Amino acid sequence: MLKNRTFVKKTRKGGVVKVVQEHYLRDDVWCGVIGCPSCQSTNAILQPDCVNVQSNLCPKSHFIIPDTNVVCKQIDILEENCIKHAIFLQTVLQEVKHLSASTYKRIRDAIANPEKKFYVFSNEHHRDTYVERSKDESPNDRNDRAIRVAAQWYQKHLQDNQFQTEVVLLTNDIENKEKARREDLTVYTMYEYVLALSDSPELMDKLSGGDIDDDQDGLTKRNQIVFTEYLPLSKIQNAIKAGRLIQGTFQSSRDNYMEGYVRVYGEERDIFIKGLESINRAIQDDVVAVEMLPEKEWTRPSGLVCKDVDDHENENVETVGLENANNEEKPETYVTDSLPSGKVVGIIKRNWRPYCGILLPNPNPNATRFLFRAADRRIPRIRILTRQSRNLFGQRIIVSIDAWQRNRRYPEGHFVRRLGPIGDKETESEVLLIEHNVPYQQFSQAVLNDLPTLPWEINDNDIKQREDLRHLTICSIDPPGCTDIDDALHLKALENGNYEVGVHIADVSHFIKPGTAIDAEAANRGTTVYLAEKRIDMVPELLSSNLCSLRSNVDRFAFSCIWELTPNADIIASRFAKSIIKSQAAFTYAEAQMIIDDKQRNDDIAVNLRSLNLLAKALNKKRLDKGALSLASPEIRFQVDSETHDPLELVKKELRETNSLVEEFMLLANITVAERIYEIFPQCALLRRHPSPPPSNFDVLLKSAAIKSIELQVDSAKLLSASLAEANLEDNAYFNTLLRILVTRCMMQAIYFCSGTLAYQDYCHYGLATPIYTHFTSPIRRYSDVIVHRLLAISIGADRTYPDLMKKDKMQETCNHLNFRHKMAQYAQRSSVSLYAQLFFRNRVTKEEGYILFVRKNAIQVLIPKYGIESNIFLKSADGTELPFTYDEDISLQVFDRVVVEIAVEHDDMQGSKIRLQLLEPQ
Repeated sequence: MLKNRTFVKKTRKGGVVKVVQEHYLRDDVWCGVIGCPSCQSTNAILQPDCVNVQSNLCPKSHFIIPDTNVVCKQIDILEENCIKHAIFLQTVLQEVKHLSASTYKRIRDAIANPEKKFYVFSNEHHRDTYVERSKDESPNDRNDRAIRVAAQWYQKHLQDNQFQTEVVLLTNDIENKEKARREDLTVYTMYEYVLALSDSPELMDKLSGGDIDDDQDGLTKRNQIVFTEYLPLSKIQNAIKAGRLIQGTFQSSRDNYMEGYVRVYGEERDIFIKGLESINRAIQDDVVAVEMLPEKEWTRPSGLVCKDVDDHENENVETVGLENANNEEKPETYVTDSLPSGKVVGIIKRNWRPYCGILLPNPNPNATRFLFRAADRRIPRIRILTRQSRNLFGQRIIVSIDAWQRNRRYPEGHFVRRLGPIGDKETESEVLLIEHNVPYQQFSQAVLNDLPTLPWEINDNDIKQREDLRHLTICSIDPPGCTDIDDALHLKALENGNYEVGVHIADVSHFIKPGTAIDAEAANRGTTVYLAEKRIDMVPELLSSNLCSLRSNVDRFAFSCIWELTPNADIIASRFAKSIIKSQAAFTYAEAQMIIDDKQRNDDIAVNLRSLNLLAKALNKKRLDKGALSLASPEIRFQVDSETHDPLELVKKELRETNSLVEEFMLLANITVAERIYEIFPQCALLRRHPSPPPSNFDVLLKSAAIKSIELQVDSAKLLSASLAEANLEDNAYFNTLLRILVTRCMMQAIYFCSGTLAYQDYCHYGLATPIYTHFTSPIRRYSDVIVHRLLAISIGADRTYPDLMKKDKMQETCNHLNFRHKMAQYAQRSSVSLYAQLFFRNRVTKEEGYILFVRKNAIQVLIPKYGIESNIFLKSADGTELPFTYDEDISLQVFDRVVVEIAVEHDDMQGSKIRLQLLEPQ
């Protein structure tokens, strides 16, 4: 049966076109019930005699049909193991997909789980369940009616086929519920349904707050903070177009929860937001609408570092913290001039996620309302209802936010699940992975099915299609313990006095083909994440540590970038080839350095390494002369016990000439490949750029350096590089390194982008001083490099294209996702180092030298170079009260000053362990 759907559509140029869509209705859309005599389904999964839960409302066998609101708001309940035999209508899934991509993915993952017995019914294509939208009927009302019609059809269909199974419609819409009852449907709210589950009382904690009767709260609600009501979205959109409001992303201050910034795309400066009233319930990463304040009302950061709010807040979860909110500090000048300031007047998009943290105690022994404190300091306390608080104290738990009403001090949320004891190594590692949105689950069977079978060998056909380079003296240089070897090098002296130099990169794209499950998984993960004690691979270990890894003395597929270089490292020619290589040796940086330094060794490998080292130095000099920056970061690693995974020793990263040797040739390969793929694909090349930092980023650093009589030139990368080279203090050997660390923090984030979305002059990489750049050299651990390999292969005729690769909008979407994954991986790695530093100092008290990074009004931020630890030290008087710093000529503590601190771990049974620094010198 054919139906025509007609609607009008506005074009980009402002015109209106009429669109007619053909909509086919069928009789062969089956119910999915096993043994149904009327249906001929081969994939039926619903068992007619199922009794999954003990329910006081629905004691008989039944199937549930959740509506859109239930799926969006109660996804945590639907994912529970006890919830089975549900029917998801096409109407519902389409609405969920439109409303929330993350929820849609979660429900699709649940549907794919065969144990859940979730069935998708295409009601929009069934002759008896499709409904036309009536005149004056809203799309939402039409969809609600379609859901009820499908539920009625199922109810009648089961009865006609002699099944005793009931159909239960779940909806939180009161009007929809009343209509369903009038139509003789069995219908409940999610709250009613879950409350009646006698064998699963813990599910009550997981109900989204909107379903809970808040009149039973029992908590005092006087002296509430009343936030300003948000503007309607329609007014916000019109005001943004007219320039009266500004759209941006809210970023809360890590130091002070009453301050934040709104980052506006394409603007140099952020908008400063000061005070809870101006923040107006915005939460980290929310997309907000901001109204600028008059310039006379612009203000500046207070300079205060807020310690954790007292954890007795549950004494009155509505009024605690009002003192701080109502007594915000008056604006005063201490470091910078006033910043452009504004206030949040509306929310365009909430970007809430599940949050890890702890449940705070409530002195009322009968309390069911508690405050949750997130591990991320930027997230406000969340108010939840739970009846199992005794089992949750001392545990890391996950909570989701449901809503934040304007008359509430804190947002409302619900308990999701328990992770494990506070302080437990495995629990805390899982927390940091969840907090940084790192996919860490085992690879699915579908992904594993895409792997090659063992034993795997290179065949004659492979040899015909590739350049055989197994005769070359190739070797790799990597950190100790590295098993995912991405790259290897070779050098061959030519008769004309030049050198042939090759960078050989693991050919991961040979094993990961577009459109496969393993490709989708690698794209989702985006990058390998390296933690202190393990790594979370982007691809399965069979590829990362075996078939793709360029291990020594085995044949491997590679993608080779080969140059002819002069002794001064000038490029005469370059070419690319899909190849077969056989690495002669796999060295660590230390081993390769010893070979270079051992003048007694004159074999091919030693001679080639020395020549490569000389060429690398020449390449490095060329880069620095162009203005490339040599920055620094406090990098450390742990030697971990192989059985317990406890940290045994903390080691600072040591840089050798061989580190620079590998880095220079990898940079050269990335630049050469970037030029090639941009030449062939000017609209859809995946590139990487590093935007120039705005001068305002250096304001605080320039003033701090001036105190030490150091003048930095920040007008260009070349001037900055030159002034950094000359910035030294005779009495502080670490000063230059410390300065480079702080300059690094003034930089913008390097990001992936699609070449067709920007002008060529915006492609430049500021830190590397190159006009074009990409990532080619690490496809085992970066999905960006896999995409670049595909583009390069097409450019030399070694592979075929596919549609998404040639669409710049699709490529930019991929770039945005990879930028997010890359940033989160960096944060997760730092958090892992911090966790293992806590474990390392758990039973130690150490006196160590440190340096001041920042000076605040009530604290100093100190870096301990030996251990890579950074922490605030709050200055206190003899009676234990906080003693603010005074900003005048007599200030004794300044940025870059050397201090001596005591490092210890402070234990708390309720909140876990924290590294605490105590200032010993100066006293």
